[in-house]
Amino acid sequence: MKLDSKIFDSIRVKPNRERIEEDLHPTCDHPGCDRPAPHRAPKGRNREGQYFQFCVDHVREYNKSYNYFAGMGDDDVRAYQKDSLTGHRPTWKMGVNRDAAEGPDGYDPREQMRQNAHQRASSARRPRQRKVLALEKRSLDVLNLPETARGDEIKARYKELVKLNHPDANGGDRSFEDRLREIIQAYNVLKKAGFC
Repeated sequence: MKLDSKIFDSIRVKPNRERIEEDLHPTCDHPGCDRPAPHRAPKGRNREGQYFQFCVDHVREYNKSYNYFAGMGDDDVRAYQKDSLTGHRPTWKMGVNRDAAEGPDGYDPREQMRQNAHQRASSARRPRQRKVLALEKRSLDVLNLPETARGDEIKARYKELVKLNHPDANGGDRSFEDRLREIIQAYNVLKKAGFC
């Protein structure tokens, strides 16, 4: 077990408040400043995702003097701003000429996209089947149906079994009542589950 873990400090009876505060907010990156630094500031162009940690006074000072385009010429700034309109992604002229459609290296990325689209369209998509729960499976077994049975198939089977097991159809014989009760309960379970 590491004794210098911030998790370990937070579960002690009396946690070290200074250490917890230090872990939450590291010290300011400005030279000579030891205050907590909850504010992030970007390090600059070509260092995306990297940040300085500053206290509130030094982050204000840094933001006043920050210039992303510092050191770039006017033409470079214009080119960067033009590229930012397309998210800095390469673009090609529109038209039917294949050479114009190819990228700078002769590769046409749209060809791969077309192939992927054809693959997706040609592969037969079957709808996702919901998992049949134990009670629903038992109900389908009572009706003597497969797990893939849905809607009209369930209703037709239910009607057929009710007609066969109803006491009126059996000359008043009450021995079929338990079977009829099971069939009705099974149908109600499937109906509440959305099968029919």
